Amino acid sequence: MNNLSDILAKLSEISPLVWLIIAVLLVGSLFGVGVLIIKPKSSYKKASSRLHTKQLVYGGMCIAIAFVLSYIRLYKMPYGGSITLASMFPIILYAIIFGPIPGIIAGVAYGFLQLIQDAWVLNWAQLLFDYPLAYGCLGLAGMAPRFIKSIQVRLCLAIPIAILGRGLMHFISGVVFFADYAPEGMNPIYYSFIYNALYIVPEAIITLILALVLVSTPIYSAMRKAAIN
Repeated sequence: MNNLSDILAKLSEISPLVWLIIAVLLVGSLFGVGVLIIKPKSSYKKASSRLHTKQLVYGGMCIAIAFVLSYIRLYKMPYGGSITLASMFPIILYAIIFGPIPGIIAGVAYGFLQLIQDAWVLNWAQLLFDYPLAYGCLGLAGMAPRFIKSIQVRLCLAIPIAILGRGLMHFISGVVFFADYAPEGMNPIYYSFIYNALYIVPEAIITLILALVLVSTPIYSAMRKAAIN
C-alpha cells in the first residue's frame, strides 16, 4: 500500500500542462487506432501508408506512457538524471517492433518532452546532448538483429545498446559541460562516468527485468500482432 501511495503521490506532482500533453498524445493515438479499425486494408493505396499510421499511433502511445513513468522516480540525482520505473522501456519496445529510425524519432520527441521535467540546461549544445540526442539513442534498440527469434535474447541485446547510447551522450555532456561540478582534484572524465553510471546502471537493470517479465505475458504478443498486421 505504501508503494502504491508513493506512486500516486508522485503522479499528483505532474503539472496540468504535462497532463494536457499526455492527453493530446493519447487522444491522437486513440483516434489513429479508430482510423485503422474503421478503414479496411484494401482502402489504402499502399501498405506503407498503413504502416506509417501505425508508427504514429503506437509512437504517441509509447511516448505518453514513457513520459508518465518518468515521473515515478525512485531516486533523483542532484544535477540531472534519475532512476525511474523503467520509463525508457516503452521507447525501446517501440524501436524493437518498428525499427531504429522510427525509434530514434520517438526518442528525440520524448527527449524534448523531458525538458519540461526539471531540466538542467547550461547552453544549447548541452541541451542537445542531454535531451534529444541522449533519448534519441534509445531508438538504437531497433538495431538488435531481427533474425534472433527469441524476444528475450533480443531484449538482452537491445536494452544494453540503447542504454549505452544514451549513457554515452550524457557522459560526453558531463565531461564537456559539467567539468566544473567535479570534486576538486578529480578528473572530469572519471566524475562524469561515475555520476552517470550511478543512475544509468540501476535504470538499465530495472528496465531489463521488467521488460523480460512483460514480454513473457500475452500483453506483448497482442501488441506486436496488432502493430505488424
